[in-house]
Amino acid sequence: MIYNIYKPKDLSSFSIVKKVKNITKEKVGHSGTLDPFADGVLVLGVGKSTKKLSNIIQFDKTYEGIIKLGEKTDSMDLTGSVIDKKEVCEITEQSLIDCENKFVGELLQRTPMYSARKINGVRLYKLARKNIEIKTNPKLVTIKSLKIALLNNNTLKITVDCSSGTYIRVLAEDIAEYLGTIGHLISLTRLSVGEYKLDESVTIQKFEDIWKS
Repeated sequence: MIYNIYKPKDLSSFSIVKKVKNITKEKVGHSGTLDPFADGVLVLGVGKSTKKLSNIIQFDKTYEGIIKLGEKTDSMDLTGSVIDKKEVCEITEQSLIDCENKFVGELLQRTPMYSARKINGVRLYKLARKNIEIKTNPKLVTIKSLKIALLNNNTLKITVDCSSGTYIRVLAEDIAEYLGTIGHLISLTRLSVGEYKLDESVTIQKFEDIWKS
């Protein structure tokens, strides 16, 4: 079976997989990790259904994120250390519209060092923690739609519909740069993976009740 699980903040995707494995005593896989600081839809396959995950991984995804402007972190999100600060200029409604238009479509996107991507069998975040930087080839991603709202002088809310493999942390940093400053993600929620929506996702506790019944 394929299950739409809600991953809460501050838990890794792997820990959710492990919990489901303990409940089901079966093989469990997921269709793409969510950063520990993020929450939202995590699609899991249990038993023979893990074979279906290779298709689900390719589904488009929708995210909602909050960007803090004026500060850059080494991890591009709130879990990292601040490595730079910059003044935030006045942001107009027109500049937000121009920014949305700038990033919709196909983009060549760099892979952040704090990511689960493997290079020569080693995950990049493990190298990043040792201050080892690896140059990676940018990859083509597609931003299907982008909405940006100014919450206050230094905070933006973004809603992104994108192709699989898009790094929202990189997009957030690029948006801040386009607006003449720097920034990092302080919140991220995955709203959907293809047809699997956040409002239909179930908690681990609810999953356990369903499984045992």
